[in-house]
Amino acid sequence: MIDAAMGLVHQAVDSPWLYLVLFGLAALDGFLPVVPGEAALVTAAVFAASGDVALVAVVLAGAVGAFAGDHVSYLIGRCSLGRFGERVRAGARGRAAYDRAGAAIAERGGQILLASRAVPGVRTATTIAMGGVRYPVRRFSAFDAVAATCWAAGWSLVGHIGGVTFGSEPLKGLVFALCLAVALTGVGELARRLWRRRRDAGETDGIQAPRTGTSDGPPPR
Repeated sequence: MIDAAMGLVHQAVDSPWLYLVLFGLAALDGFLPVVPGEAALVTAAVFAASGDVALVAVVLAGAVGAFAGDHVSYLIGRCSLGRFGERVRAGARGRAAYDRAGAAIAERGGQILLASRAVPGVRTATTIAMGGVRYPVRRFSAFDAVAATCWAAGWSLVGHIGGVTFGSEPLKGLVFALCLAVALTGVGELARRLWRRRRDAGETDGIQAPRTGTSDGPPPR
């Protein structure tokens, strides 16, 4: 069964449609988090170590696909969340929360996009939100080009490391690379949760901080 599975993988890698498939999976992964975009890049890059696949083409196909998919997600947010946002902003609390989110994205949108690209699901929510708050599309495209390229290059490098490490045993290289990819994803998710917990704790401390003055009049001389 393992030999049959590897035979299918070899056929897929040898197919002239490989790079188009990588582009499509990376694009779908931009707005459908269940699509295994990372796994496809890692798998193709494992075989790049033996010369069966061009590593640069793998990175390029993944980056362009991710860039396209993120823009689909951005447009989804712009078309749907825009109307939803108008309803949310009808109330005082909703308007305050919406404006805070918009201000955070306007101030640190590029950093948020670069960081979220590494975490499946989070990147989709981020790009949809950026479209919903009308983040400038030119700035979005500029930051997303960097984020998509780093994403594709990073996962391709993980696969290439697995292929180089095990040389003529691509199955072991693939297993090693996929395990490494899962571990890196877990570390990224843990770091995100810790950062979010620290941020929420900081906001809570700021809210509970004692006030140093009153609004009844000027301070005593």
